[in-house]
Amino acid sequence: MPFPKRLLIPNEELILDLRPHPVALALPVLVVVAELVVAIWLTLTFDFSSWIWCAIVVVVFVIYPLRRLIWWLTSNFAVTTERVIHREGFIAKRSMEIPLEAINDVRFDQGIWDRIVGAGSLRISSASEFGTNTFNHIRHPEEVQKTIYHQGEMNKKRMYQGDRAAPAAEAAAASSGAPPAPAGTTAPPPGAPSTTTELERLAKLRDDGVLTEAEFQAQKAKVLGQG
Repeated sequence: MPFPKRLLIPNEELILDLRPHPVALALPVLVVVAELVVAIWLTLTFDFSSWIWCAIVVVVFVIYPLRRLIWWLTSNFAVTTERVIHREGFIAKRSMEIPLEAINDVRFDQGIWDRIVGAGSLRISSASEFGTNTFNHIRHPEEVQKTIYHQGEMNKKRMYQGDRAAPAAEAAAASSGAPPAPAGTTAPPPGAPSTTTELERLAKLRDDGVLTEAEFQAQKAKVLGQG
């Protein structure tokens, strides 16, 4: 399942959306193969009904391999322009978020087999109450590490530019010398005709036969009401 973009905040972009590496399913697959082999051997060796062994296979499959598969399908490790997000679960969901500005250190671990298949563990140290968080079965952890560092630097630049832009806008407003407009008032649009000019225009249209007397009175009331 892809990361739901409805969970992104305004102006936030999704950079990485990773499901756990398929190597996370290696052990569940081995368990399924092993239990099938054992069930077939027991069926051929002992005088029991085959459905008993099939029932045992189904129970073992539901207890471990199926749960592991659901975890794999519903887990997301996402990196956005604002944070690192980890979500997992189908019915009972768990989610953890680390703001980029709170991240102090990002490290990855890869064994020989992990390097061969392109997987590894990622350890993120942050200023949060949880300290260091470890994420296993990450695809290409070295590239993910670089992405997190890069987005962290970009986030710092945006925050710095925002801090500089606010005082600059206030200074520009102060240097203009324009007094603030009273609350609840709006400035008239430039070039708007005065009430007298508008009444004269309506009277001419009435005299020329363009407007009837009733239309003239209605337009006149409208102009006087706006004035």
